[in-house]
Amino acid sequence: MNENKTKTLLETDHVKFLFSIFKNYNSELRLVGGSIRDVLINREIGDIDSATSLEPNEVLDLLKKNNIEYDDFAIRYGSIIAYPKNKKIQITSLREDINQLGRHTSVLYTKDWKKDAARRDFTFNALYLGEDFKIYDYYNGQKDLEAKTIKFIGEIEDRIKEDYLRIYRYFRFLGLFDLPLINNKTQKIVEKYIHESLAVLTNDVMRQEVLKMFNMPYPLNCFYQSHVKFKWVEILKEHFIKTNYELGLKKCLNKIDNIIN
Repeated sequence: MNENKTKTLLETDHVKFLFSIFKNYNSELRLVGGSIRDVLINREIGDIDSATSLEPNEVLDLLKKNNIEYDDFAIRYGSIIAYPKNKKIQITSLREDINQLGRHTSVLYTKDWKKDAARRDFTFNALYLGEDFKIYDYYNGQKDLEAKTIKFIGEIEDRIKEDYLRIYRYFRFLGLFDLPLINNKTQKIVEKYIHESLAVLTNDVMRQEVLKMFNMPYPLNCFYQSHVKFKWVEILKEHFIKTNYELGLKKCLNKIDNIIN
């Protein structure tokens, strides 16, 4: 992977500014997840997330001392939204997710970067970028990104039961690639839990995730393979009909037929 790609990301004014503050405090900050993944595949960067070994209250103190505005509505999960130079960056303290079920989790803070990586969903979403331009890749995420394949971190069934939204995130990230390499075993396991997800996730949460699929570089790959729709599409449609969820049918799933036909 090309260092010049990540260098551009780190030298963005508000990113560079935030890194300097943590460095002056002798604390480590790394970018993590989507921004690194996207810059490595030449995709436009959206939200920027970061991780730190500082605990949330220490992060708040640091932001206050440097007069940086913030939102702390997700502080119980270790996440704070900071606005260095009026630009948004999410800062999350290194953590382990324990007693996780559905969309709910208890949080245990850690100083171990690999433990933080282990709680993330897919290998290419667990990439960290330090200020020295070094990419920390604990689960071979760069290799999977190059191979255009999606791999769960840990046992697939366990990770899905922790958070059923990962089913739909799996299909969303198929849209990252022009020709995704699909592991049939992985796909069968994911599809096995689609019906279960309907009892756990709200209609609105599922609709929002589907809408994100339309913004992927190759949205068709989220919905069908070899001209056959994935099972989740029809299952979700039937569920929206059964629950009379008109917003999901007329403002979401109808778009799938429009782009396929």
